[in-house]
Amino acid sequence: MVSQENMTAASWEELGKISIIQKPMPELKAGELLIRVAASGICGTDMHICNGETPHASRHATVGHEFSGYVEAIHPETVTSASIGDLVAIDPNNACHQCAFCRSKKYHLCASLRCIGVTCDGGMAKYVAVPSGSVYVTENVSPEVASLAEPLSCVVHAVDVGCIKTGDRVLVVGAGPIGLMVTALCSTGGAHVTVTDINEMRLQRAIDFGAAVTTSSVDIGGDPTLGFGFDVVYECVGRPETMLNAINCAKAGGTVVWVGVAKPGVTVPISPFDVYRRELTIKSTYTNPYGMGRAVKILSDNKVDWSKLITHTFTLDQFDAAWEIFKSGAGLKVCIKPN
Repeated sequence: MVSQENMTAASWEELGKISIIQKPMPELKAGELLIRVAASGICGTDMHICNGETPHASRHATVGHEFSGYVEAIHPETVTSASIGDLVAIDPNNACHQCAFCRSKKYHLCASLRCIGVTCDGGMAKYVAVPSGSVYVTENVSPEVASLAEPLSCVVHAVDVGCIKTGDRVLVVGAGPIGLMVTALCSTGGAHVTVTDINEMRLQRAIDFGAAVTTSSVDIGGDPTLGFGFDVVYECVGRPETMLNAINCAKAGGTVVWVGVAKPGVTVPISPFDVYRRELTIKSTYTNPYGMGRAVKILSDNKVDWSKLITHTFTLDQFDAAWEIFKSGAGLKVCIKPN
């Protein structure tokens, strides 16, 4: 099943630049579905890819790993519960299911992980071919909200890793889309959430997502070994100074979860004695294991107005303008609508 037509796509062609180019329509293979992309979000990972900071990213691949679309075609040899015309969210991560990580149910750590929009062509195009295992049929959501399923699935994993309990005092460092999603899931789970950011617009939006307290700086008010500080701290920025601040804000016995993606080579000066004395647990999260199905359910429940995360929408032809808005930090989630 091959089309000779070309289509517009946003592709990583050279270091420091995402280019709008013409590419052939995808070839649909056995086990795949053709998706007519409806909404594709720009992510910080796309910036890392553009700048050569994602070692496993493939040059000349179409970017876009946060997207939704309509099922346009299904290969005759593809087994799927989706039907033509269904609005679906896409899990970009496809594991080998053969390695030691996959066989121990840690498929997100698969050494041969194939990631749509990173290692192969993604959703910042009019059409994309995806494996049937990547497809999740959505209900009761718009295409724009459905495109949030992938980042929300990463947050589902992060909240799981933090092991929050009802009544926990939680600090979220960074009120971008990921931080606001963390805020929403923690607050609806019974935690008291404080959000810190230097952007006033984002702090205002944090209230909509359940923040009990918002602040541009955090003072825990005393010695963390005497109980001052937070039970769980989520760092959602990816800078060394905020990662260190997250550790400093955790009370004794607390947990710090690094969700933000730092640049390769960045280090954080941590005092081993301080970690020992406070018996801190420092964790990180990587992608979205077992999170997509849950994320799709959360979005369809509509308990949170997830559309408030999307501040800008553009057509694919307007990608350059969208990229500049994204880099400026003027909004939250910038969404591309290719069709």
